[in-house]
Amino acid sequence: MTIEIALEAGEEWDSSSPWKPLVRKATEAAIAESAYASLSDSERPVEISVTLTGDDEVRALNAKWRGKDKATNVLSFPMADELDLKRANVAERELLLGDIVLARGVCAREAEEKHVSFQEHAAHLVVHGTLHLLGYDHERDQDAADMEAREVRALKRLGITNPYEVPA
Repeated sequence: MTIEIALEAGEEWDSSSPWKPLVRKATEAAIAESAYASLSDSERPVEISVTLTGDDEVRALNAKWRGKDKATNVLSFPMADELDLKRANVAERELLLGDIVLARGVCAREAEEKHVSFQEHAAHLVVHGTLHLLGYDHERDQDAADMEAREVRALKRLGITNPYEVPA
């Protein structure tokens, strides 16, 4: 896969953690489980921008772009439309999928609540965000079920258990 990850990690994020490999593996797993798995063997370069930042920055972005004045775990800003994604194997300039932004505090709190590692939850959020960049959504029940199933399969590729399964 010719995928370029433009990664920016703010000081809130532990710089000793291997964020770049984790983000790469998570994006590749999400793409592999999407309807656009052909991006994996495309000669056309694909770029995703990932920003790991604090809750305040995510809150500001969420307020500006979604009208919701609160921090959220992950925001996605798609740049490619369905036609771009279907033409991914056409020899053209690089395909910019879009931007993913993760909030450190929200991610850490959710990981603790779910009793999973911080890195594991961050990988889940990158998978989720990547699927949004590929046109998946969870606003309608039918779409939500499809997106969730793709997430679960992508996470399985990463050795991460189903985060939606309620323990017995």
